[in-house]
Amino acid sequence: MIECTQLNNGQYKAGFGGDTLNTAVYLSRCGGHGDYFTALGDDTFSLNMMESWKQEGVGISNVKIIPGQLPGIYLIENDCFGERHFYHWRQNAPARQLLSAFPEIFDDLRKYSIIFLTGISLSIYPQQDRIQLFSFLSEFRRKGGTVAFDNNFRPKNWPDVDTAKACYEKMMSLTDIALLSFDDEIEMHGEHTIEECLERWSSRFVSEIIIKQGSKESLIYKDGEVVTVPVDHIVVPVDTTAAGDSFNGAYFAARQRGESIKQCVKEAQLCASIVIQHKGAIIDHSINLRGAKL
Repeated sequence: MIECTQLNNGQYKAGFGGDTLNTAVYLSRCGGHGDYFTALGDDTFSLNMMESWKQEGVGISNVKIIPGQLPGIYLIENDCFGERHFYHWRQNAPARQLLSAFPEIFDDLRKYSIIFLTGISLSIYPQQDRIQLFSFLSEFRRKGGTVAFDNNFRPKNWPDVDTAKACYEKMMSLTDIALLSFDDEIEMHGEHTIEECLERWSSRFVSEIIIKQGSKESLIYKDGEVVTVPVDHIVVPVDTTAAGDSFNGAYFAARQRGESIKQCVKEAQLCASIVIQHKGAIIDHSINLRGAKL
């Protein structure tokens, strides 16, 4: 999507972003690699985005083009605490048609060992497309594939919370690695403890759960055990956009290098702490995210 970030002078800077795209970019910047699946138009904005993604090292061979259509737009404003507020114009974004317009995409996805998607990914697809997606993910896992999911809950994207809950419950039953924002869990399920959150999703047989809590410690659930990972670098955020996405990207990059799950979370926390000190979802490429010290 086209991202418009508010600057200190009240003007806006155009860029690109979106939760799964942000994850793919930070995965690449942290030394990993991933291919991106989406649909765009054939307009100048879409072509420029694809070129930018390519320059970032994100694989774009699976990006589909729908002639005559335009990408979605979102605008970000930040309050005095760095918390972001989004405004979206994506009702007709071509990404919504990815699964229905290009059914062959499932054949392409079978070539990968791990698939990552988010709650926002689920929210943009029509119900029939989600049913088809869930069927594919079930088959994908039976044949040895790994499914990773970030809860990333945006209430405005859903007709009601019950619809979202039902969709998430199905998705989590097909998930091997869950990267959860506890704030989003509370927004969907109401006030509850982390222990209750872990019980809810571990009972769905999710084998690996990471719970993100911003500046508070992260929790790892793996093989029936829970490990707490404190945040070493507490910073004052300028813009919390892509905090969770950059965490995810760094986490998967470390995982590709064969790091322990605790080390993956440590590197993810560090990456996110750097990203939130800068405006926009995708920060300047000159900023070091690998082994950087604050």
